[in-house]
Amino acid sequence: MAGLAKTRRQERDRARIVTPILTLKEALASPWLTVRVQIALGLFFVVAALPKLVDPPSFAHMIYNYRIVPGTFVNVLALVMPWFELLAGLALILGIWTRTSAALVGALLLVFIVAISLNLARTNAIDCGCFDVSAANKTAQERLADMRLVVLRDVGMLFMVAQILWTKGRTTVGAPAA
Repeated sequence: MAGLAKTRRQERDRARIVTPILTLKEALASPWLTVRVQIALGLFFVVAALPKLVDPPSFAHMIYNYRIVPGTFVNVLALVMPWFELLAGLALILGIWTRTSAALVGALLLVFIVAISLNLARTNAIDCGCFDVSAANKTAQERLADMRLVVLRDVGMLFMVAQILWTKGRTTVGAPAA
């Protein structure tokens, strides 16, 4: 009887379909996830760049309100930065120069986080100018609350950048030289 039970258990064990369980590292490095993260991050930056490209004077005013950049550089930044955002976003969406564009997006996000955090520390309530360059009719407290959310959103996007750079770094390290 014991031998029959043992045989049945062995047959059941062989009949079971074992599905592989992905580790967190494998899941984060999956091409399926990386492509979607690239497209989402690229869309964020393309959508953010368009209003700035259409209305550079309003964007220059937003940059001036940060009180960080010297006045002589405000207009240059208002003309150049949206193009960096647009081109980096398009490169991420199209999957070209992925590491370079992700690194540029990461650098831009770090600058945005520092600039907004600095103004939060100074309680300088500003409109970030991220997606809309027209001034909103909000109170100072509402703008400060929005700034806190923007910093959190940017930190989340920084994690997206980290995922892209980590995954692309893993795939190119073991690749043969071309």
